[in-house]
Amino acid sequence: MKLDLGCGASKHPDFYGIDRRPLDGVDLVWDVNNGIPLPDNSIEWVLASRSLPYVQDLHAVLKEIYRISIHKSVVCILAPYAHSFRNATNPLLRHRFDEHTPRYLTKHFYQPPHGPESPEIKFYNDLEEIPFDFRLLRMEYFYNETFRSPMYESEELEELQRLQANVVDEIMYHFVVVKEHISASELDQLSRQSQMEPFCVNALRKLEPSADPIEKAEPRLPEETVAVPPIPPKRSLARRHLHKKAPRFLSNPRKRSRYYR
Repeated sequence: MKLDLGCGASKHPDFYGIDRRPLDGVDLVWDVNNGIPLPDNSIEWVLASRSLPYVQDLHAVLKEIYRISIHKSVVCILAPYAHSFRNATNPLLRHRFDEHTPRYLTKHFYQPPHGPESPEIKFYNDLEEIPFDFRLLRMEYFYNETFRSPMYESEELEELQRLQANVVDEIMYHFVVVKEHISASELDQLSRQSQMEPFCVNALRKLEPSADPIEKAEPRLPEETVAVPPIPPKRSLARRHLHKKAPRFLSNPRKRSRYYR
């Protein structure tokens, strides 16, 4: 059986839907804070889309999911990203999810060969005993609208996500439930298989429409050249002084004698 935990009014087909509200399509109206009323080892696929951050005790709900799941069943979790301003200021979100979360859900962490990495945690071996074993198969970021443009490469987005906040808006994980021995080759094979996803994921992956191409400017035609007459050079002051006319009063003999006296 496949379980849609907190399905709301958009339950996936062929899934058994549990929600605390009596909405259309809900098979069982139940608050998962009181446990999950299903038998042990009865679920082969669990979908929790935007529901786990709101539960009162996340640790207890994860224990219930682990109890009802069979070995090698898949658990898909979609949650708001912890380092987004919109999510960090939401008082209704009781639990935070980011790239470090998968490290806290198992004592035998497995890093898939593709996709974003889950960074190592200091003093990881000193963590308390974990009563479940969810091993990561896939992790995917969904970016804010500003960073959905095709102008960003995936490597650039991952680097921005590490350096600043408000880049990623939501995060999705696919885990495998491990109750028996499982080899690294089996984990690698499971991580490469296609898995079911929430309906909203396609909209989250949708890229913004690219901007209209810039129209090329028409080439400017060469302007007609107009002959400009050359500017005559300035005559030097000394030359003008040599050609200066004598004062008029020097033509009068009387004034001339006084001038040279």
